[in-house]
Amino acid sequence: MQIATAAWMSCCSLGNAGNAIKLGRSGPRRRRLMMLMWIILSGSLCLMVDGQMKIPPETVQQWAVSFGKEIAALSNRYSGAKLLQKKYKDVEGVVKMEEVDGEELVKKFAEEMEEMLGRKMKSVKKLAEAAEDADLGHEYNETLEFDYFNSLLINTVDEEGNPIPLGGEFPLEENEHFNKLPVSTQQSNIQVPTNVYNRDPDILNGVYMSEALNDIFIDNFQKDPTLTWQYFGSATGFFRLYPGIQWIPDENGVVTFDCRNRNWYIQAATSPKDVIIVVDVSGSMKGLRLTIAKHTINTILDTLGENDFVNIIAYSDYVRYVEPCFKGMLVQADLDNREHFKLLVDELQVKGEGKVKKAMKESFKVLNEAAALGQGSLCNQAIMLITDGAMEDFKDVFEEFNFPERRVRVFTYLIGREMTFAENVKWIACNNKGYYTHVSTLADVQENVMEYLHVLSRPMVINHDHDIIWTEAYMDSVLFNTQAQSLLLMTSVAMPVFSKKEETLSHGILLGVVGTDVALRELMKLAPRYKLGIHGYAFLITNNGYILSHPELRPLYKEGKKLKPKPNYNSVDLSEVEWEDTEEKLRTAMVKGETGTMSLDVRSSVDKGRRVIFLKNDYFYTVINETPFSLGIVLSRGYGEFIFTGNVSLDEGLHDLITPDLTLANEWTYCEIDIDPAHRKLTQLEAVIKYLTGKEKDLHCDRQLLQQTLFDAVVTAPMEAYWTALMLNTSSMDDGVETAFLGTRSGLQRFLRYTGVEKRVGKSFLTSTDKENMFTLDHFPVWYRRAAEYPVGQFLYYMPRQDTRGRGITFTLQTI
Repeated sequence: MQIATAAWMSCCSLGNAGNAIKLGRSGPRRRRLMMLMWIILSGSLCLMVDGQMKIPPETVQQWAVSFGKEIAALSNRYSGAKLLQKKYKDVEGVVKMEEVDGEELVKKFAEEMEEMLGRKMKSVKKLAEAAEDADLGHEYNETLEFDYFNSLLINTVDEEGNPIPLGGEFPLEENEHFNKLPVSTQQSNIQVPTNVYNRDPDILNGVYMSEALNDIFIDNFQKDPTLTWQYFGSATGFFRLYPGIQWIPDENGVVTFDCRNRNWYIQAATSPKDVIIVVDVSGSMKGLRLTIAKHTINTILDTLGENDFVNIIAYSDYVRYVEPCFKGMLVQADLDNREHFKLLVDELQVKGEGKVKKAMKESFKVLNEAAALGQGSLCNQAIMLITDGAMEDFKDVFEEFNFPERRVRVFTYLIGREMTFAENVKWIACNNKGYYTHVSTLADVQENVMEYLHVLSRPMVINHDHDIIWTEAYMDSVLFNTQAQSLLLMTSVAMPVFSKKEETLSHGILLGVVGTDVALRELMKLAPRYKLGIHGYAFLITNNGYILSHPELRPLYKEGKKLKPKPNYNSVDLSEVEWEDTEEKLRTAMVKGETGTMSLDVRSSVDKGRRVIFLKNDYFYTVINETPFSLGIVLSRGYGEFIFTGNVSLDEGLHDLITPDLTLANEWTYCEIDIDPAHRKLTQLEAVIKYLTGKEKDLHCDRQLLQQTLFDAVVTAPMEAYWTALMLNTSSMDDGVETAFLGTRSGLQRFLRYTGVEKRVGKSFLTSTDKENMFTLDHFPVWYRRAAEYPVGQFLYYMPRQDTRGRGITFTLQTI
């Protein structure tokens, strides 16, 4: 049994190209092979059951040898492996082999990424300047009447067929660049949350003023066609988005999206902050008051991000931390901690008498210790007091801990309709550079919580600190809300917009935040796969250690037929995927923005985690200047250490490139097809051919990759004739052989189907849905990666499990 299994799983490897055949379960010869395997297995089982030897071991070994010879002969014939090896051997003399310099490569990639991200920052700065200039020239009009395009109402009519107010005709056209969504690249439009009145004077004045951004949006997009969404989020609640889209409400007809809750808005509007939330859980807070208090806490938590630090203290007769493990400290306000706090807040119950002094003393103590020890955000500090107002004498605690500097701002939220103790709560906020709000219903919570952001932004506004911020990775909400087919991970660059009017300068008025999104897939295309080798890859992390992009980051899960984001998809730490870095040396160096290199022995999973390969990886890393990001690349010892290039004539290469059995990795960038709208519907192969034939000379193409692709096309061209001759000779064709295929490091694939789709067991193999077996932005095909780790000239046999669901047995073999 062991010998037979070894023959069944016998494996292989060659340098630049791999070829293989795929076998299905049909035909007499195939059945003979399967029967031989069955006899070997069942014979071994008999030995175990009866406890005595009925078949001599020599016989079992002879069967295994015969089986191995027969399947090896089948493999050699239909794969054409020996012919391919000979063709590469023939061109060894003209091949140039170069060692890959990882340190230079990571620096080059980082510089290109810095240049790309720099263009995005430049666009955002232009938007901020235009918005401030527009506001400076706008005079507020309380009675302004102005019709604008509301993205929820456009292209809709009433019962009589007339356009509804704030609707009207708004032409939309499907656009490849925006994930095939219907958009208008001629103008932006406005989204307003359901809880904000869309004709409020503040909204109308802001929308009218920000019309000036339309020309800037269009100009930015024309100068940088790789830009995606551009936007202005107003402090009053409206959201101007370019290009304009039709906004889709949820199943209840409600638009809950509020730009002021988005991380890019909050981070740009305020500096990093330490926040202690102090909540009254005395007996007077029972019923609706406690419900409002809990919602207020959760809303405050939603305004915090990775650069902020937080803790929550509950008080009545005594003081307690809602999470005892966090007693006396500040914790990073990442998604995991915020969600954990929300679960604990939901369990709060009321009891006893409210004594606020002890809670305030504890809060000041934590904040003061953090500042003294250089912990936390090292920036703003604030206490959020949530209470119904009933409290004992409290003034002396502020005199002791916060006067006269008033370094810690205190914001107060008076809960419930009762106003008896309002003066006490106002005094605390007004005498500690904070803000007082009265929250009487659940509907009041959102708007009232947002007020603290305006207060914390005032020093920035007054000093005109136009700090540019970058966010962590997040799922594109516009695409997600409109149920597009693919969900994209993005990062945003954003910048605050201030009022420059002389009469408001001293008040520090924040008008809103401008920004644009960057699809991380587009950024990672600047670290092309072919330069990194079979097992190599690139990854990005933030200065908090969280992953922006990594081949092992899997942010989605399937629920039924729908893909959904995992709860904590954007707070996955580098140490969770590069877990061989047990001492976190790699993570620490990258978080600090250092440049360097290190090596690790790693176990890498392939075939959806079913198999493991052992590698020696070299890591190279550096910071991307002007951003909080660090880039790392991984080169594996062996195939990752070297790259070779061959040279062929253009005519010869083109002749062998334009054949029906050849495809290129469509997720790779051979030619940049996203710059000119006329090129966006081209496949990479079509773009390459148009460029090389001179039909599209203005295409920007990777000359090194094209040179390697043409070389591979010429060397592998004879395989088409070899496979076709076998297929046409039907009299000697063995049943059950389904597909012959090969792949090269340049992302080139050739394949021939020996059988029609109706007879194939592996119907999805090498189709667009079979990502594991194709060249993608993240990885080489699984058969390529596995074969690369086996001895040269041997065959690898394995069963793609997705093809065995009640349709017979299929297996793949290859040699490279």
